[in-house]
Amino acid sequence: MNRLQGKIAVVTGASRPGGIGAAICRALAAEGASLFFTHLYDYDQSNNPSDADESWPELFAKELRQFGVQAEHMKLDLAMPGAGSLLLDEASQALGSPTILVNNAAYSVDADFRQLNEALIDAHCAVNIRGTFMLSAEFARRFEAEHTSSSSPGTFGGRIINLTSGQGKGPMPGNLAYAATKGAISVFTESLAAELAPLGITVNAVDPGPTDSGWMSDEVKQALLPQFPMGRIGIPEDAARLITFLASDDAGWITGQIIHSRGGF
Repeated sequence: MNRLQGKIAVVTGASRPGGIGAAICRALAAEGASLFFTHLYDYDQSNNPSDADESWPELFAKELRQFGVQAEHMKLDLAMPGAGSLLLDEASQALGSPTILVNNAAYSVDADFRQLNEALIDAHCAVNIRGTFMLSAEFARRFEAEHTSSSSPGTFGGRIINLTSGQGKGPMPGNLAYAATKGAISVFTESLAAELAPLGITVNAVDPGPTDSGWMSDEVKQALLPQFPMGRIGIPEDAARLITFLASDDAGWITGQIIHSRGGF
């Protein structure tokens, strides 16, 4: 269990113990990667109040350190201009230069065409599009400056792994701004992968499908379960295992892919 020994990973949006971000951090740490993760209590308090805990990130960092790796964190709103550079500055100062980036943080507020307005669109774009795009670009620029002079084609480079939500597989009525902005991440993933391949950086996206990360009511679970031919609803660890593989040397020939890992949903 040391496929990522010595690697440094940045994971955004690890704010809740039962969330996908936390599961990703645990899986990467179990394979030897040191972690720098972000969290945003204010957002969680509004969207997941039963699971929001301002003191949890430090407790989680201590949990990750039990894997024998380093773990640090910071509160960060990716909607803030310059957030990507600030994050990478903090991560590099605390742990060293990261070679793995997992763009897990997202902004989501349900809204149909009657509720859609400019402020809501801007809020989604600021995090899901601008935040993801600029953090990825800054990660790649720094990687190019630090690594390419000593690397040869085909060697382990960097990893950028984005989270999507199945846009392109079907409509998502009632969640227009979220669906559109997450769909933009899929297009960005494919084009960025082509640009960064010569640097040895792979870029992929994972669609975990409906995942029981704490937001599902019993009614939602009962409605979704018949649509899963595997006989159960997805859990955060399902996505985390795939992301850990994509972050490893074993996935060095996989890039530009949108992987729908949904248990047949």
